[in-house]
Amino acid sequence: MLDKELILEAHGVHAWYGTSHILHGIDLQIRRGETLGLMGRNGMGKSTLIRALLGHVKQRDGQIAVLGQDASQAQPHEVSRMGIAYVPEGRGVFTNLSVRENLVMAARGSRTGRNDWTYERVLDTFPRLKERLTNLGGQLSGGEQQMLSIGRALMTHPELIILDEATEGLAPLIVADIWRVIGDIRASGIATLIVDRDYRKVLAQSDRALVLQKGVAVLQGTAQEVAQSPQLSGYLGI
Repeated sequence: MLDKELILEAHGVHAWYGTSHILHGIDLQIRRGETLGLMGRNGMGKSTLIRALLGHVKQRDGQIAVLGQDASQAQPHEVSRMGIAYVPEGRGVFTNLSVRENLVMAARGSRTGRNDWTYERVLDTFPRLKERLTNLGGQLSGGEQQMLSIGRALMTHPELIILDEATEGLAPLIVADIWRVIGDIRASGIATLIVDRDYRKVLAQSDRALVLQKGVAVLQGTAQEVAQSPQLSGYLGI
């Protein structure tokens, strides 16, 4: 029987880059409105897992479903249309388009008819962007580009938003602002997958957590269970 609350489900996900076997049979589930924290040291497979789920990694195996629809061999644009938004490491804004154009070009209605993240709400959430609507994406600071990338993702009215290192390299005040917005996203009912180096923040914002070690899921459970695990510090190198 189809679990209508299940946004993303993956079983036995493997991934390769050439002859390098990066992921080894990862299982995960994300339900409607739930936040999953994905953790592990650098090079342990976090970004590869995200890219495999989104269809960016061509050499992959396993079963992936989005809202009950098979996405095991789906292309990135097909996964996006299924309701998954991606805020990549490195932001990925269109540097030759204005802030307004970056946002408007992404706008589309929700699969379920929701329309809670409007253009106006995004600008109210990120006042800095409202002040820079005519600036090109390439003229923005790193923090402003990250806000634009998140705002653009929200305007697709996703069922799930994936945030890969959303606070990396940003000033502390901007980092605090990004975490505030992540809290707002959670409160609005959008499911979230978070990767960030600040494991304490990740666990505080997550319902469940998954820790990778050399492409293997070595620790998973509720955020509280993972936070209290005596193995966590070893896996994260802290």
